[in-house]
Amino acid sequence: MMDYVNAFWVGGLICALVQILMEKTKMMPGRIMVLLVVTGAVLGVFGLYEPFQEFAGAGAGVPLLGFGNVLMKGVREAVDEQGLLGLFAGGFKAGAVGTSAALIFGYLASLIFRSRMKK
Repeated sequence: MMDYVNAFWVGGLICALVQILMEKTKMMPGRIMVLLVVTGAVLGVFGLYEPFQEFAGAGAGVPLLGFGNVLMKGVREAVDEQGLLGLFAGGFKAGAVGTSAALIFGYLASLIFRSRMKK
């Protein structure tokens, strides 16, 4: 039960902090998204993301922080295997499944719900 509670409040806190950034600063949503991805990658580099994700579960793994951590883990593994070339290939390989799923499900949703441009 506590896994659900921790996921809920941590994920909610992340979303609330992002909302505060959007409301109180002039940062554009794209820059905030990049900030979240980079923060997840930096936490992963210093070994802080894994304990955080164990505590928060999906509350830490689903937001963009988790995507940044996945990219960093992919780069780290690829550099260990391929050397410097892995620096460029690792993030693509690690993030491919999540990115592909987002594109596919987004396309399917657009077919089902008849998406159109706002006027």
